[in-house]
Amino acid sequence: MTSRIAPQQTADLSGLNCPLPILRTKKALATMAGGEVLQVTCTDPATPTDFAAFCRQTGHELLEQWNEDAKFLFLIKKREG
Repeated sequence: MTSRIAPQQTADLSGLNCPLPILRTKKALATMAGGEVLQVTCTDPATPTDFAAFCRQTGHELLEQWNEDAKFLFLIKKREG
């Protein structure tokens, strides 16, 4: 599946295990403006649960998530403000 939402930035975090995908995502989002979208690619099977909790706790919006070629992909919209 490919998303119809075009991200402003991408982060390939394949090969990293918890907590590094969340930490790197947090760092990438810090460089972005509110409302921009980050696409994250991971291989850690814990990331679907981790990213759902991360977005709930931080106020960022998890727009989409899907699996593709043994990878987990996420589209995260940075919260405004």
